Amino acid sequence: MESLSTLTGKYGEEGDQLLFKVLNNGDFLSKADEKALQNRNSSALIPSIARRGLRYDLTVPFARFLVMHQNELTFPFKRYQIQPVWRADRPQKGRYQEFYQCDADVAGSDSILYEAEFIQIFDQVFHELGLSVEIRLNNRKLLAGLAEVAGISDRMTAMTVAIDKLDKIGKDGVVRELEKAGMSKEAIYTVSSVLQTGRLSEETADLLSQTAIGRKGLEEIREVHEWLALAGPLHNTLTHDLTLARGLNYYTGCIFEVVSTESSMGSIGGGGRYDDLTGVFGLKGVSGVGISFGAERIYDLMEQLERFSEHTQDALQVLIIAFDQAAHQFGFTCLDTLRKAGIHAEIYPEPVKVRKQMKYADARRVPFTVLIGEEELTSGQLSLKNMRTGEQHALSLNQLINHLKTKATP
Repeated sequence: MESLSTLTGKYGEEGDQLLFKVLNNGDFLSKADEKALQNRNSSALIPSIARRGLRYDLTVPFARFLVMHQNELTFPFKRYQIQPVWRADRPQKGRYQEFYQCDADVAGSDSILYEAEFIQIFDQVFHELGLSVEIRLNNRKLLAGLAEVAGISDRMTAMTVAIDKLDKIGKDGVVRELEKAGMSKEAIYTVSSVLQTGRLSEETADLLSQTAIGRKGLEEIREVHEWLALAGPLHNTLTHDLTLARGLNYYTGCIFEVVSTESSMGSIGGGGRYDDLTGVFGLKGVSGVGISFGAERIYDLMEQLERFSEHTQDALQVLIIAFDQAAHQFGFTCLDTLRKAGIHAEIYPEPVKVRKQMKYADARRVPFTVLIGEEELTSGQLSLKNMRTGEQHALSLNQLINHLKTKATP
């Protein structure tokens, strides 16, 4: 939990609505705002009955942490964090009320080198996961330049919120959102003409360079590419996307988003530069930049694309099957020896019918079974069965361990 005062006002109007509020302890209505209660005004009532909320993301609490521990940390300060966050959203495919974020951030440096490093991290992680992705790059300063050119600098937040919905509502929907915000036809035409191209063309760059903040954004984009050019080529595609807005209010510089090129899953990663986030907690001049992986969406995507290996390093390698109680007890001593040898082994919990135990082995997709009956107890030779080929070998326990170490490891 975090204080609601820490969370509110950082994620935009829609984000504030998606915050889970936690009722105050005890008789929370005893100190409720009576007027708000009578008028059924939820927004006015909340501050008097709820002081805390569940964290919406990991970045804002990280900024609060930096301020609280500023005298104990060495800057630039790097950290990664994997924890659940909560959003009062309507559950649907790819959207959850509780989900894990995997964040990496650097605080205390303005260097664009870190933007390049985070692009490399995105690229490496998704390459190792076997996923083909597009890493989208934009800069909030370019959007600020667009707002200035269009004459709507005072309504930049409304503009970016509308642009951020482009994938959901389309260009016509964005135009309607801008109209609702009271923007002129000329301003809407300027914004929509940039959205039409989407990419950072020479013409668009000329338009945005008419403003100082637009020129700064173009300079930062160029610097990212200069750093990346000093390293090896990326495995995935890096594109400029001027329609990328990242609706969170705290971003001030480069912003990132990662989408699959093999599925319409939506964003599976994102992030950006935030210059002023610690300032709202009383610590000025600490710039940060970070990225986040959406663990659940990535998992869903890998399931959808069947990218999970049938066997993992920790998969069950062998199941011990006993024919009777004496064999079951002997099998348990073998189990201990197998595990101490580093073999991932289990024993069926009861010496029931062999057919039932073999059915369980098939369901677990275990590659080998060890069959123990009266003959095995007498000879000391265990029957190792390859569940794929059906071959069986009589082996001592040590021979069996050596065989499994060379054959059963996925």
